[in-house]
Parts: sequence; C-alpha cells; structure tokens
Amino acid sequence: MERMQSPDRQDLPGTELLRLARGSIEYGLVHSKPLPIDCNELPSALTEPAATFTTLRLGGELRGCCGALEAMHPLAKDVTHSAFQAAFRDRRFDPVAQDELGAIRLEVAVLSALESIPATDEADLLGRLAPGTDGLVIIADGRCATLLPKAWEILPDPHQFLTALKRKCGLADDYWSDRIELQRYRTTSYAESVCP
Repeated sequence: MERMQSPDRQDLPGTELLRLARGSIEYGLVHSKPLPIDCNELPSALTEPAATFTTLRLGGELRGCCGALEAMHPLAKDVTHSAFQAAFRDRRFDPVAQDELGAIRLEVAVLSALESIPATDEADLLGRLAPGTDGLVIIADGRCATLLPKAWEILPDPHQFLTALKRKCGLADDYWSDRIELQRYRTTSYAESVCP
C-alpha cells in the first residue's frame, strides 16, 4: 500500500503541506494565482525538490486533481502549485467556488522518483506491477497519462488499472507498441480528515 500519514500526528511535512495546499486555494480565489512562497523562511524538509499531486474531494467525489511527475521545484512551491492547479485549472471541472471551500477535503501525495519498467508485452507489465503501491505513467504516441496509487482502491485488478490508464491517455484498450514508455512511482500521502 502507499504510505498514508495522518496530519493529526503533527508530523512535518504533512501538516504543513496540507496547510500550504489549502492556503494556496484560498489565495487563488482572491488573486487568481498560487500562494507565493519564500523558501528562506521554511524548514529544510519543505525546500528539497519534490513532485506532488493534490486531490480535491467534495462529498466524497473527485473535485480536482493535478500535479507534477518530476521534482522540479522545492516541495513547498510544488504543493502550492499543484493545489492551485487542482482547484482552478483541472479541465474536467469548473473552478472551485468560495462556497465550496469549506466542504472540500484535500489530499497531498508526494511522489518518489520515476522508475522505468522494461516490459516486453502487456502480460509482462501486469506481472511487474505492485497493486495498491505503484503509480503508473504511460507515454505513447505523443501522449502521457498517469494514475496515482490511490486509483487501485477503485481499480484493484491490474488489467482494469492498465485499461483505465490507457483510456485516460486516449489509447485503445488493447493498445501496445514497442515504443511505449512505462514508469512507476510510489507516494507518501497526507489527507485532511476533519473540517479545516
């Protein structure tokens, strides 16, 4: 399983990441941009390069999810960006409105480095996946898509998981190519459990 940390344990960076994510959405409602971050004022745990995804849920349903696959920015800056993107730039949803903010629950996933999966065919790939643990990236025909490890909760079968990822990438269910690129990663996730 992916590691899920409770922010109630007051562990850094979990509590702070959730605070920054929510703060960035609140800031975005007013300023239409992510919360600005001064890394000089933050503990080192939040200034190391890291990639994050922020997921928003409203009434238990997905309300937005965006992020980065590679660590290009300090952790604190990355999470403010992924939270802003999830709230206001996820094309699947209307931008978050002020009256929704109190009911939305946030989850921040911090990604491990990407690892290539050398698979000879689909059966080989399915045998290499660790259900419940691996996030998967597919790159094919100039397109790229990912499913976070959390998706295993609703797609527990590896074949289902891969098929859903192919569809997300705009590929046919039976698509396979010698040029397909596959990468996996793991996450440490932090979720709000009560009203902020």
